[in-house]
Amino acid sequence: MRKTQQFKPVLMALLAAGMISGSGYGQAGERESLEQLRTTTLSLIDMLVKEGVLSKANADNLVKQAQETRQPAAEQSQAEGSSAMADTGPDNRVPAKTDNVVRVQYVPEFVKNQLRDEIKKDVMAKLNYKAGERLGLPDWLDRITLEGDLRLRYELDSFPSNGNTPPGVLRTVEDRNTIIDNTSEDRERFRVRARLGANIKFTDWLNGGIRMTTGRVDDPVSPNQTLETADSKFSFALDRAYLKATPYPWLSVNGGRFANPFFSTDLVWDPDLAFDGVATTFKPRFNDSWSAFGTVGAFPIDEVNSSDTNKARDKWLYGGQAGIEWTSPNSSTVKLGVALYDYKNVEGVSNPIGQTSFNGTVPAFRQKGNSTFSIDANNNNDCGNGGPCGLASEFRELNLTGQVDLATFDPVHVILTGDYVRNLGFDEQNIARRTGLPVGAYKKENEAYQVRLSVGMRDTLKRNDWQVFGAYKRLEADSVLDAFTDSDFHLGGTDAKGWILGGSYGLDKNVWTQLRWFSSDAISGPPLSIDVLLLDLNAKF
Repeated sequence: MRKTQQFKPVLMALLAAGMISGSGYGQAGERESLEQLRTTTLSLIDMLVKEGVLSKANADNLVKQAQETRQPAAEQSQAEGSSAMADTGPDNRVPAKTDNVVRVQYVPEFVKNQLRDEIKKDVMAKLNYKAGERLGLPDWLDRITLEGDLRLRYELDSFPSNGNTPPGVLRTVEDRNTIIDNTSEDRERFRVRARLGANIKFTDWLNGGIRMTTGRVDDPVSPNQTLETADSKFSFALDRAYLKATPYPWLSVNGGRFANPFFSTDLVWDPDLAFDGVATTFKPRFNDSWSAFGTVGAFPIDEVNSSDTNKARDKWLYGGQAGIEWTSPNSSTVKLGVALYDYKNVEGVSNPIGQTSFNGTVPAFRQKGNSTFSIDANNNNDCGNGGPCGLASEFRELNLTGQVDLATFDPVHVILTGDYVRNLGFDEQNIARRTGLPVGAYKKENEAYQVRLSVGMRDTLKRNDWQVFGAYKRLEADSVLDAFTDSDFHLGGTDAKGWILGGSYGLDKNVWTQLRWFSSDAISGPPLSIDVLLLDLNAKF
């Protein structure tokens, strides 16, 4: 009974609108417009029935009453029309008649639209369509939105039949001390990536997020899980847990584990890498054409429990970036950013003879490519003799990133991206002092660059959207930290150069496929050629 009383004003409005829409009236334009209003009214009655507010029997009675009210008016109008035809004079003029005439007030279009919107708003408010009183759900559900995606992948890793370093052979100091299990036999894999997250709005200025993903828990750059029945359960771990404060539209602060806050490419950072720590981003806008951006942050990489027997120190990354962006009247953009990424305590430190106090300086995670040395003094600092190996070089990366996006042919965009990085921390004198090896034992290979051209839609989230792209990449051995660069090119790491070709196509809304081919070769040391083919089917919500 209480719900019926709450909806009584709404039902009266619906009934009145239905009766008006069914009454007789003269002009064809009015008849068409009011017929639309009648249709809307019937749809709203049907909605109330579906939501359980109004029973089907009561709804049928409402419609029946409206029709019964309409029928006498229609018959009277028809009778008057016949009478008028009978009373026409010799000149076929209809004499003026004022008795028993039904007159309908003209309702302007904007009034009908306003009425329709108010009725709809009132109904939705009463129903609390998302999470309201009628359903008995808490209002905080309105502040949570779910997101997720699923990717199926076919992967082919190809190696030349001859010419590569034999598998399992430890590469020398010059060749980056990397053990590669397979360098000659092609490998096919079917892989999957699944991610599920929630974005939470706590207040107008504070948001947060949580996301789970597949992948190995000890690999920060690859969420892929190889399909095999022997691996009966997939890992599902937390890769997003953060709070984001936005006190002003141009200022935001992230804390926790969050997405890459820098304007960058996969030359330095793998796209799946999460950043732990805190980052502050500034985005001032000067006018419609010019804006700037800047980010500063501190990110713990490896927290070390230091003690008298463990003299290694915490590993940190401190990063800062500044840039500017110009937008043309046709939405073309030019964007340029300069960043400095300064790593602390990631380089190895030699143990005194007979001690292991600096074993914690060994990287917790590596891919391949960076120069290393044995931190065990008994091995004359040569990794070839076994024992733990640390990074030979310090890393302080100066990164210049630029992008030109031409929207002249919108929705087709032509996007040219360039990225250059130089490791300012590579110092041959410091390496010689730290490792005990002579100056020049390590070649100065501390630069990297990438050029990429793409043509098509910016993304392929709609049916028939498309994009094709090509890129050339060169990463010298100690240009960037090999742990965090792209895990697909050269199967991860540095000391590689080569081409990337590919394309994407939208199959439907939020469903697309992508094909990429990577062809790479080692820059120095024994030859190592790796070709990778990736065919993905993606779906998201």
